[in-house]
Amino acid sequence: MAKKSKAAKGNESGGSRLVTALIALVIILIWLAVFGFLIKLDVGGIGSNMLYPVLKDVPVVNKILPEPSEAMQAEEDNYQYNTLRSANERIKALESQLESQGGTANANSDYIAQLEAEIKNLQKYKKEQDDFDKRVAEFDEKVVFNDNAPDISEYEKYYASIQPENAERIYNQVVQELQNQQQAKKIATLYSNAEPAKAATVLSEMTHDLDLVCAILDNMSEKQAAAIIQELDSGFAAQITKKMSMAG
Repeated sequence: MAKKSKAAKGNESGGSRLVTALIALVIILIWLAVFGFLIKLDVGGIGSNMLYPVLKDVPVVNKILPEPSEAMQAEEDNYQYNTLRSANERIKALESQLESQGGTANANSDYIAQLEAEIKNLQKYKKEQDDFDKRVAEFDEKVVFNDNAPDISEYEKYYASIQPENAERIYNQVVQELQNQQQAKKIATLYSNAEPAKAATVLSEMTHDLDLVCAILDNMSEKQAAAIIQELDSGFAAQITKKMSMAG
């Protein structure tokens, strides 16, 4: 009997502990349900202000959180960085990009400066080339028309060797000079058949064209030219003599 009584008491004790545990579990579940209900209803802002930032990324648990307001969603969407580390990494990336763009800008600036320098050099070269062409043109002209140059008829064959841009102009001058010489020869022939005094009278009217007078006399014999010069005014005769001596 005593043993049966002890066994019954043991069963009663174990049963009471189980009931107590179940009651405690039920109470806990009730409190959790109440707490979850309060969170879902966002009483006092406990759900949105206190727990939402902490539990919004926790699976299952975040189901009890209230729906976020539009302001919170907008703030969450605009804020792209969850940690300070990610924000710092983005800052460094932007700084690197800025430096790269700055380097590109500097490179473009250097390239523009280089182009400007090249343009200045080209402008300087063009001026030097223009000056050179001008000197060549003057030289080509002096080669043909200086007092010590060969007979002008030789240059009629040689004109092609002169720079093309100057050749046509000088060639036209050569042709004109040849025509003048031929005309001077014709006039000289006429004056050779005239009396020296009459020829001198006509030539005295040509003081404005000393070159033609000299050309006419140069195409006469020395005796005929001397006879006409003697009939000229002494001043005009002196000019002709000086001109012909320089040409000879």
